[in-house]
Amino acid sequence: MEHYNPLLSKDTTAPKFITCGEIMLRLTPPNYEKIRMTSSFEASYGGSEANIALALANLGVDSTFFSVVPNNSLGKSAVRMLRSNDVHCTPMILATPEDVPTHRLGTYYLETGYGIRASKVTYDRKHSAITEYDFSRVDLDALLDGFDWLHLSGITPALAPNCRTLTMDLLKVAKQKGLTVSFDGNFRSSLWSWEDARDFCTECLPYVDVLLGIEPYHLWKDENDHSKGDWKDGVPLQPSYEQQDEIFQRFIERYPNIKCIARHVRYAHSGSENSLKAFMWLDGHTFESKLFTFNILDRVGGGDAFASGLIYAMLHHYKAMDIINFAVASSAIKHTIHGDANITDDVRTIRNLMNMNYDIKR
Repeated sequence: MEHYNPLLSKDTTAPKFITCGEIMLRLTPPNYEKIRMTSSFEASYGGSEANIALALANLGVDSTFFSVVPNNSLGKSAVRMLRSNDVHCTPMILATPEDVPTHRLGTYYLETGYGIRASKVTYDRKHSAITEYDFSRVDLDALLDGFDWLHLSGITPALAPNCRTLTMDLLKVAKQKGLTVSFDGNFRSSLWSWEDARDFCTECLPYVDVLLGIEPYHLWKDENDHSKGDWKDGVPLQPSYEQQDEIFQRFIERYPNIKCIARHVRYAHSGSENSLKAFMWLDGHTFESKLFTFNILDRVGGGDAFASGLIYAMLHHYKAMDIINFAVASSAIKHTIHGDANITDDVRTIRNLMNMNYDIKR
């Protein structure tokens, strides 16, 4: 008897997606409590690249996640959670103490914001398994064989030197094999400096097809005279269409390999209510999405949901305006779901929001 996952596409020619990063244990005080007040924590798992793999798998995309976790109950539980959401984990490495001496899974603590109080994240991920593993033991050509799309982010290279080497090696191998490569800079100030992030992420740009976000990257007005500044200098966090279009054009002029650039723009009315919209450059034009306003149940992973929505829509050949609106709608829906990932298994739910249809579905 032939075995297959009935939740995934039965089309053997459907695109196959893979991503690589760290999955962490997330501990959250219940009921919007602060850490210093709580006597219990809700446990779940998350991490930027894992969130995207989870979201795409729930939408029916053949999705694979590669990482290193300790071969103990925490590491196995993280893998089990991924598999329960239809993410392929065949390449996952369950490392021994000989492989990763500290033998630990990264952890982070989330204090969920409420009203005027913003959410707060505290990392405890130093010396996690992925930062201690020797990736020279991994055949990256074989790892990426058979895949159509690779997604990476700027979080993983920020973790340790071995992760920076892994990220760059994956980009180069993916380029050689003809995969579509998406990259999200995803700057984390607690992991590395702004300049270190810009230096490394800029090196990644020649290998990227789909770029998410416009930072942290150098986009010098004059490569030989940095005193003339960066094209992004002075551009506000909530730019006008004209300001965003110019920045997109400057990226494409410098890196013609980039086929699409997208970034979402957040308007924080309070810790509990935000609005989102997005801009996208594709096929020579800049597009602006609808504006979505919503109440927040859980903000973490909103950017990853935007990325997964964009990737899903591109894999399914949506029209340009539908791509960007689907991506923002995916992010908006994620804000109503507990946990890191957009666990939404009905594309129609996202499309209804994309079309701003709020009626009950019977």
